[in-house]
Amino acid sequence: MALPWLQRVELALFAAAFLCGAVAAAALTRTQGSFSGRCPLYGVATLNGSSLALSRPSAPSLCYFVAGASGLLALYCLLLLLFWIYSSCIEDSHRGAIGLRIALAISAIAVFLVLVSACILRFGTSCSEAQKIPWTPPGTALQFYSNLHNAETSSWVNLVLWCVVLVFQVVQWKSEATPYRPLERGDPEWSSETDALVGSRLSHS
Repeated sequence: MALPWLQRVELALFAAAFLCGAVAAAALTRTQGSFSGRCPLYGVATLNGSSLALSRPSAPSLCYFVAGASGLLALYCLLLLLFWIYSSCIEDSHRGAIGLRIALAISAIAVFLVLVSACILRFGTSCSEAQKIPWTPPGTALQFYSNLHNAETSSWVNLVLWCVVLVFQVVQWKSEATPYRPLERGDPEWSSETDALVGSRLSHS
């Protein structure tokens, strides 16, 4: 059974959200690795001669939160894509009301997590000039600003994608929640249908 067009657009958004989440998680993990596991977000660097050193890093859990949230949401998008591809090819692809409500709740949580992650990256990244200065020990902070900037950009794009996904799911939920009401005698549609039937019967008599 083919997927409804709204759900197909939703899956395309999930594919883009998977890429953005994976890029953000990988870029931040790479940056933290270049600082030997220390988190540079909101950290303090000191100048020792002609080189910089991260004297007061942030708690590692801060970087773990941003990378973990981005990575888990990317994994969720990937699993959802694989599930619906399998479901549309093998069995019934209809999503029930309960499944749609669960998807709405997850999307709302995802919007919140991505927004927090993007804000952390936005205000916790140092200036670009620090990337041009040698760091101590040598090899530390390799392309750290570029990696953090890529993670931030991916997070903001990811936020837009999740907001659009949430809007699409709300539209689907409202369309499915609209109850079906049969035609009654007072409805204009009832009169037009009755006139058409009566006219066709008179023409045949």
